[in-house]
Amino acid sequence: MHITHLSLTNFRNYRRLELSLESGATLLHGRNAQGKTNLLEALYYLATTRSPHADNDQQLINWDALDPEEPVIAGRLVAQVSTQDGPRELQMRLVKEQRSGQSSFRREALVDGRKVRLMDLLGNLNVTLFLPEDVQIVTGPPSKRRRYLDITLCQVDRHYCRTLSAYNKNLEQRNALLRQIAETGAGRDLLPIYTDKLIELGSQIFIRRAAFIADLAVEAQRLHYEQLTEGKETLKLGYVPRLETTVDGRDQASVRSAADIGQWLQAQSETGAVAERYSANLNKNRGQDIASGTTQLGPHRDDWRFWTDGHNLSSYGSRGQLRTAMLALKLAEVRWMATQSGETPVLLLDEVVAELDERRRALLLATVQTVSQALLTATDPGMFTTDFLAKAALMQVTAGRVSRDEAVKDSTAQRV
Repeated sequence: MHITHLSLTNFRNYRRLELSLESGATLLHGRNAQGKTNLLEALYYLATTRSPHADNDQQLINWDALDPEEPVIAGRLVAQVSTQDGPRELQMRLVKEQRSGQSSFRREALVDGRKVRLMDLLGNLNVTLFLPEDVQIVTGPPSKRRRYLDITLCQVDRHYCRTLSAYNKNLEQRNALLRQIAETGAGRDLLPIYTDKLIELGSQIFIRRAAFIADLAVEAQRLHYEQLTEGKETLKLGYVPRLETTVDGRDQASVRSAADIGQWLQAQSETGAVAERYSANLNKNRGQDIASGTTQLGPHRDDWRFWTDGHNLSSYGSRGQLRTAMLALKLAEVRWMATQSGETPVLLLDEVVAELDERRRALLLATVQTVSQALLTATDPGMFTTDFLAKAALMQVTAGRVSRDEAVKDSTAQRV
């Protein structure tokens, strides 16, 4: 799988861009704040319908396009993608609307010119994005780790994505009913209906997440132990589900108890036993749910953790250990997605080479050579080897304009 052409209209600092891309590695270089990261963000957005940086869609639009005299379609992203099943065109439109005197945006997704649901855009382009701030997946709140799980799984498993969407809608309805019961006492007869649906959907999510983490853990551990730490450190990924107990993230004994439930979930292939256990605990917790007006048990409260040599990495890991763990995770993600979908994902690397020492940098660049396409950003091409620069396509990004950099290419050829 690789992208052959990218077209941007009013996206970030790109008023208009038409960019042809080659398979293999492409290095986008230039000074800071010129638009390098925006290109990777555009591809990630087309693949996942989400931005890794923006809180809302309006932040993605070029300021000039926010003028009320502009066309209704304020922004457009289009990618031509080559796959084993043939070429396809993916398009996302950001449509500006006026409501009550205020501008708002809605999204339209198209595949090969046909409008589809946003969910149906997923899976047409698979990407793995690697950012310097990805260490927050380890050190940040559980919501960041859940987000990573959901975005990665949704790229290759549409059933999971539909189940998750239905679960979230049902959860919102159940929570509204819980608040109504707490305030007025009315609606208790409806609670079992929403609870049963939550159990049905939540059990499927528990099992899929457990299987995903188990698969990812095997490859991440192998890479971490054999190639990144020369057999000196182990890495373990542990699923910490909210199936049974309320986990206090500061209570390590509680976390490890939940991790034991995660291991039990990994051994389940059918939802029956999971649904039974989830049902028993939801019913046991019903009084607390009504009192708080929220559902306290379920996948929406899940977590997963990293352990190195038995220690919680988020609490005890050094900066170097955090970077090494994230490198192992992302490289494992590439291989997992290739196995699941039959297509290697497009690898997007944003200024991460500078974060790595020479040996880890060499491992990452070796992986770059194995994927169909990789786009890397850097301020200085000099941090790359002459061999890499000789094989890669080099492009300079300046103030929202992208041009081929033949000068660096020529100087590299002379050194070789």
